[in-house]
Amino acid sequence: MNSIDQQQPEKNREDLQNREAVEKLKELAGHSKTCFLCADIKTGKPFSARPMAIQEVDDQGNVWFLSASDSHQNQQISADPHVQLLFQGSDYSDFLSLYGTADISRDKEKIKHLWSPFAKNWFTEGEDDPRITVVKVAPLEGYYWDTKHGSIVSFAKSIVGAVIGETHDDSIQGSLKV
Repeated sequence: MNSIDQQQPEKNREDLQNREAVEKLKELAGHSKTCFLCADIKTGKPFSARPMAIQEVDDQGNVWFLSASDSHQNQQISADPHVQLLFQGSDYSDFLSLYGTADISRDKEKIKHLWSPFAKNWFTEGEDDPRITVVKVAPLEGYYWDTKHGSIVSFAKSIVGAVIGETHDDSIQGSLKV
């Protein structure tokens, strides 16, 4: 049986490395604004997942969050820094899965850099809240699913494909090595 990928009339896989991988990561994470941070990801057991607001994706591809020192994710990261981040930017594109290592710090300069008024929902004492920490996730590898030409073109190609009975998927996917 042929997979849908083999029925594509155009290239639909592109593995990215280094700078290209970081740029794709920044693009997709930027569309998402939030992601699921999955910790305690031992094979064969349910992992712990929680939504997190993305504060920044830096030029090295590190993903930054603000987190409470007494939170479950901080406890889990302290026990095992390996995490998975799951992103969804729209209903039909901008999907990203990242595996990496997390580090927790109380870097006041980074907290100040990442701070936004929205964070006061969790840190009522503001930037100086004693519970506030910074979580940096350094990606080791990832996988993405996206569109080549944007949502409108992708939708149009899907309609044409359905009408004429051919595969006209505008998707692209591939691995990321940062």
